[in-house]
Amino acid sequence: MLTKGKTNIIGITGGIGAGKSTVLDYISRNYNCVVIFSDDVANDIKKKGYPAYDELVAFLGEGILGDDGEIDKAKMASAIFNDENKLKTVNNILHPAVNTFIINIIESEKEKQEHDFVFVEAALLIENGYDRIADELWYVYASEDARRQRLKDSRGYSDEKITDIFGKQLDDETFRKHCEFVIDNSGDLSLAAGQIDKKIGDWRV
Repeated sequence: MLTKGKTNIIGITGGIGAGKSTVLDYISRNYNCVVIFSDDVANDIKKKGYPAYDELVAFLGEGILGDDGEIDKAKMASAIFNDENKLKTVNNILHPAVNTFIINIIESEKEKQEHDFVFVEAALLIENGYDRIADELWYVYASEDARRQRLKDSRGYSDEKITDIFGKQLDDETFRKHCEFVIDNSGDLSLAAGQIDKKIGDWRV
């Protein structure tokens, strides 16, 4: 539940192609908030000087490093390609490190009390137990047809690849079960924006 007079923590989740980044771009431009993208955090914690860097290099070897000494994404992907055990170990290194990094940002923002909201975007929000961290979870929904078309237009994915990705993600029923608020982003952004404005407007009253 959202509470006045404090920094509210909101988790944003939804399937691929639902438009989470578009929705959060609108929110960041219109509200006093901090937005954290888990993918950005995952990239940051792989940099030299962070614990995940040392663990990944120790596990996969220096062959994953680029000329600058930083982890090269393509080389790392190649090192774990088609190896489920290596992928599992890498995820076991990255996921806890990402969560710790995000929780530290959240705690810092709570102490500073400078923003009304901290929005955390993560594909595995529900799986990683963010319902215990966030005040509310918000689900960005879009119809399957809308998501398919977006993925074809923006990424050039085939129907077969899209179906495979959809099959590995949580279904609509599970998202709705765990989230307090649903944003329908099947159409134009203005429709989603109206839902967000009403939700936050009701909170402010």
